[in-house]
Amino acid sequence: SLNLHAARKRGIKVSYTPDAPGPAVAELTLGMVLTLLRSVHISNQQMRQGKWERIFGRRLNDTTVGIIGVGRIGTRLLHLMRGFGKIRTLVNDIFPNRELDREFNLEWVTKEKIYKDADVISLHLPLTPLTQGMVCKEQLLQMKKDALIINTSRGGILHEEDLYKVMKEDHLGGAAIDVFENEPYSGKLTEIDRCLLTAHMGSMSFDCRSQMEIEAAEEVVRFIAGKPLQSEVPELEYEIQG
Repeated sequence: SLNLHAARKRGIKVSYTPDAPGPAVAELTLGMVLTLLRSVHISNQQMRQGKWERIFGRRLNDTTVGIIGVGRIGTRLLHLMRGFGKIRTLVNDIFPNRELDREFNLEWVTKEKIYKDADVISLHLPLTPLTQGMVCKEQLLQMKKDALIINTSRGGILHEEDLYKVMKEDHLGGAAIDVFENEPYSGKLTEIDRCLLTAHMGSMSFDCRSQMEIEAAEEVVRFIAGKPLQSEVPELEYEIQG
């Protein structure tokens, strides 16, 4: 990740493409949720081992979903879930967007309530000093024994070693992780069958990657031409990182 404070100290302007990857990340997140709920990854593995087991699962509409971080991607996930019916949705954000209440039936609660009450928990946060290691053994053990946790945001927010230990002790029904503290990842979570692992593929759809590159190139052209940048990292992001 880029050190925003070092950039500011040197007078370097930092721009980003915050909207471009959103659709792809949100869709991957939903795909992971459905995969975990129906144990698709487990059945796929068993079939390749010659084992035929019809696994009972849960429907999204019958769960309580907790979303921690309701920014661009968290909000897109809410829109995608709307097609599955009236899902009880617990949400938490450091800056709650109450405008969302006009569209969705949300319960704004503490992170602790999400850990304790949600069947499915999805993380959509930036990596900052406040979120580094935010979900570790203490939080994981607060979750239901069969709860599912998904992280498609940033590696380091969910403590990987603690997740391994907790799942090894048969706590949590499943996990899906797309981002890791050190990448490429080769840690112990690969030993846990019910842990779905992907190689930081959240933004890896052709359209979203193309849009990211186009928007980045347009910013470079504006900078060279002496025009104002359209997507300069806001001051708030600097404050959060500090």
